[in-house]
Amino acid sequence: MQVEMALAVAGAIDDRSALVVEAATGVGKTFAYLVPMLLSGARALLSTATKNLQDQLFLRDLPRLRSALQVPVTVALLKGRASYLCLHRLSIARHDDAGADRWTARTLAKIETWSTRTASGDLAELEGLDERSSVIPLVTSTRENCLGSDCPSFRDCHVMKARREAMASDIVVVNHHLFFADMQLRDSGVAELLPSVDVAVFDEAHQLAEAGVQFLGTTLGSSQLLDFSRDLLGIGLQQARGLADWQGVAGRLEQAARELRIGGVGTQREIRAATKLRWSDRGERADFVAALGEVAAAAKAAAEALDLVADASPDFARLVERARRLAELAARFATPARAGHVRWIDVTPQNVRLVESPLDIRDALREQMAGSPKAWVFTSATLGDDERLRWFCEPAGLDDAPTLRLGSPFDYAGHARLYVPRAFPKPSEPAHPGAVARLAARCARALGGRTFVLTTTLRSLAVIGDQLRDLFEEEGDAIRVLVQGQTPKRQLMQQFLSDPCSVLVGSQSFWEGVDVPGDALQCVLIDKLPFPPPNDPLVEARVERLENEGRNPFADYFVAEAAVSLKQGAGRLIRSETDRGLLVVCDPRVATMSYGRRLQRALPPMTVLTEEREALAWLETLTKPQSAWSTID
Repeated sequence: MQVEMALAVAGAIDDRSALVVEAATGVGKTFAYLVPMLLSGARALLSTATKNLQDQLFLRDLPRLRSALQVPVTVALLKGRASYLCLHRLSIARHDDAGADRWTARTLAKIETWSTRTASGDLAELEGLDERSSVIPLVTSTRENCLGSDCPSFRDCHVMKARREAMASDIVVVNHHLFFADMQLRDSGVAELLPSVDVAVFDEAHQLAEAGVQFLGTTLGSSQLLDFSRDLLGIGLQQARGLADWQGVAGRLEQAARELRIGGVGTQREIRAATKLRWSDRGERADFVAALGEVAAAAKAAAEALDLVADASPDFARLVERARRLAELAARFATPARAGHVRWIDVTPQNVRLVESPLDIRDALREQMAGSPKAWVFTSATLGDDERLRWFCEPAGLDDAPTLRLGSPFDYAGHARLYVPRAFPKPSEPAHPGAVARLAARCARALGGRTFVLTTTLRSLAVIGDQLRDLFEEEGDAIRVLVQGQTPKRQLMQQFLSDPCSVLVGSQSFWEGVDVPGDALQCVLIDKLPFPPPNDPLVEARVERLENEGRNPFADYFVAEAAVSLKQGAGRLIRSETDRGLLVVCDPRVATMSYGRRLQRALPPMTVLTEEREALAWLETLTKPQSAWSTID
């Protein structure tokens, strides 16, 4: 299977054509595209889903193959601006008269010490710096605040150094977010790089469409306003104190940000998790329209104040551009959305973000592919549930591209079991989360831990996690319950791996990108079928388009999405050829509804169990020494 994929990739490279490959777990897809890519001698762009996967390709996979194949290729790693230290921004943060709390000051001091010895400026080198840290925006640049060649630290700029290395290298490793952000903003160097490569490979391509939708859109958020206000106040007080009422201007921007959030939230005063709201529910409300107007007015007032000192330094000239851009964005969101786009409002406990986005990436990707001839290879373990891989190909505009589906070489029938309880509460019933928790507890007891519970919502995550903990405490079980959100994801995984007598309850971020081979994980429970939320504005717009095309949205969209997500969640169970385990889908619709058969076919070919006693007996066999398995089978 790996050879079949490698030959197909080699053919696409030779023909400078497109290829879409679904390669199931165990095929070895990374080497299957890297080997022909390296042997071809072609210049290549390699894009993957996350910065962690970028590092894995750059630091492990490519050096290993380059050495084994003895090919003299140069490789570069290119990330977005927010991954690199900006020396000028560090200087501003260090001398900010507004002051900083003790934790921020300590973090800045740590970064400053590191800045004297780093060669790349990649913040991933810094131990203990969370990528969500509030300090990162203080010491990194954005397209809006970068001074370019006017920057006093331009000669030592880590971003420019990374771009120069990328342009001089044979293979450049990027991520999907960077690819699309550059397509929209022409800001990261990919726009200059792409025409010069012969091969573009997109690994983890199932994440490509959503990354594109996120970055090809237009956004205006309260955090943008607050970041701008902070920069204006800091630079104004440092470089032009007394020449304008910087505190008054910044205060008006901060108030506009608060009013925008209040207008966006509307009557939903208490927001505990990220929520996506329909534009139609807010866009025409008087308080929301007034908040948008005040954003525009506050941004214009800032631009007028900054104009007076724009010639004093490049920092002020850039601040003027940012102020005008914010005013333009506020004016855009006060007018109707563009054709083929959808609007919504993202709300979190701290921020609000207005978004206008295309429904998919087909037009953008087709425009890129229409440029200079090159090979375009898209691959993932989950790209659809049919031979044409329509789930991926249609929204990507690859309807006519050749496709290849490769199943896993693992012995799923012998090593894995699937159990779908029929006599079980429906997901819509109040008793469902409790039933999931009790079944998960019985499975975990049979194994002594070593269990994942994957939920489709954060609400279910909290309920099931709490009930599991109560059940184990009541029975005196020494099984630890780890719940997503209580500690960072990496730390949570380390706790799970170090303590086999544990159950991890996770939501969306644990459905994929989590690799636990061996005996550490032998049972995965999925609480219910992962259908897209029907009230999501983007989902509603996609459904409306399908209806206008005379198609069936449930079959062509909802079931197709659920099939791919279910495959991703199930993929956490068997990660190597010796792994054994049980997959439990706590949704009787898989067994009772007609579309359930389609969803079951999308899963790896596991042996199906119909009774809970069979499932628990299978788990008990997994606790026995491996030498006993052959007689048990």
